[in-house]
Amino acid sequence: MPRTATPRPVPRLLIGACVFLFLSGYFVVKFPDVPGASVGSYVFNVLIALPAFVALWRQLGAVRAAAALVAVSLFGYLIEGFGVATGYPYGEFYYGEPLGPRAFDLVPFLLPLSYVPLVIGTVAVFAGAGRTLRRIIASALLLVVVDGVLDPGAVSLGFWVWPGGGPYYGVPLSNYGGWLISGLLASAILTAAGGRSFGRAGIRPGLLDSLIASLSLWLGVTIFSGLVFPAVLAAALIALLIARRAQLARALQDAM
Repeated sequence: MPRTATPRPVPRLLIGACVFLFLSGYFVVKFPDVPGASVGSYVFNVLIALPAFVALWRQLGAVRAAAALVAVSLFGYLIEGFGVATGYPYGEFYYGEPLGPRAFDLVPFLLPLSYVPLVIGTVAVFAGAGRTLRRIIASALLLVVVDGVLDPGAVSLGFWVWPGGGPYYGVPLSNYGGWLISGLLASAILTAAGGRSFGRAGIRPGLLDSLIASLSLWLGVTIFSGLVFPAVLAAALIALLIARRAQLARALQDAM
């Protein structure tokens, strides 16, 4: 009887994509004004988000996945738009020109492509075991840690601007309180949309891929921008996420 090849816990395609995105961070930092940069930003965001969207469809089914994506995307627009307009819950900030056109002159249209995969990835890290509330809280806390990488890098690139600055690489601490609040709500929305699919065994490891890929890009950005602590944090998160991905891949294989 022929032996069935065992899928790799971490696919070569993901490893290659992460290396490419890390190296891309150099060009993002050193050549921010290259022609077509805004178009390239959309292309990058689509490619990075695609693995999580596909994995979510396979995890939840087409209808639930579409509902989840729409719900978290709408929430992202609303909370970010409210934040820019009022300063709550993140503190006073606004999005810079490099992210392109903005809905109602508040939030970039590409927001769901960058935000939703982060929520999917952090929810997936804790999916499959434990009480629902604990998983939601853990996912929100992980989102805050992830933002500890993203915000310093984004500020250095002018993606968003904090007029009053802040103690953490120009970012105010209020931002992380805001991320905890929005993370709790976003994780709750996605968890509710997923229903029992996130509470049982058989979590698809591909749900983490976009988060890993995104952090690989930001690892490059933080290193080539000289942001030491965010770079160390990004490397640690990537290592932990890859270990969790491998664990989910083995568990899924054993269940088949």
